[in-house]
Amino acid sequence: MKRHIITVVGLTLVLAGQAASAQTPSGLADLVGSRAPGAETQMKARGYDLLNTQKGDDRSYTTWWNGNKRQCVTVATMNGRYDSITETLPADCGHSAVPAQSGNSDRGYHPDIGYRPSGNGQRQSPSYVEDRDRYQVNDQYVDLGLVCFGDGQRSGVSTTYGWSWNARTNRYDYGNRTEMTGQQFDASLMLQFWDGGGRIRLPKKLVPPINSRGNDGWWDLYDVEMGPDVIRAKYRLNGLNKPLVTINRRSGQISVQGTTPYAFRGTCDLIDGQEHRRF
Repeated sequence: MKRHIITVVGLTLVLAGQAASAQTPSGLADLVGSRAPGAETQMKARGYDLLNTQKGDDRSYTTWWNGNKRQCVTVATMNGRYDSITETLPADCGHSAVPAQSGNSDRGYHPDIGYRPSGNGQRQSPSYVEDRDRYQVNDQYVDLGLVCFGDGQRSGVSTTYGWSWNARTNRYDYGNRTEMTGQQFDASLMLQFWDGGGRIRLPKKLVPPINSRGNDGWWDLYDVEMGPDVIRAKYRLNGLNKPLVTINRRSGQISVQGTTPYAFRGTCDLIDGQEHRRF
């Protein structure tokens, strides 16, 4: 009898986990598992407003409202990362499912960050600028502007304490030693692409002490390949470190790989186009 009870309980937990996964709203599934600071920035960029935060025993819960979609979601954060995102009723956010007839104060802010069909049916490249018309940088018309959030890694130095064998004194000695390590941190990148080139803006933590110096925080991209599904490019930090940038145009994932342990991995802003591309 006990074996049957355990089996039923286990099956119930599996089904419950599947149901919770199925409730993740469209367009937010890629944030599950992301670090909370970067994911919160992404939530705001996608038109969600933070309403309240509640602390639990082992996790915290935040409630978000998207006025454009009339969508209310609850985010569970555990160990500094988004553990789950669940859609709830608009009433949980203090709103109705149908927008009010007068005024637009109930609509949340949603920046225009994606391809937007124009009157002639052509799509525009996304860009984080107020002027949606094409603009110039260094006498080049920018075709694509991206903001990407994720985790960075760089070389670092750490001091550890412990016991080590001293062959001279024939005994164990307690002391400290300095080791080279890889330090991880939250970071964001900005990229601009134009015909045959582009540039990338790096956070200070991704700029090593010995570098070739950028231009006001921007570094030129070279060997730029603007493929239909993947974008590749390189930039030069110094003579030994020339990281490779790879962007998947369908998933929005970006990776930057330089001389170990220099690296960055993250997600660029969500763009929902007719061809199901992010940008």
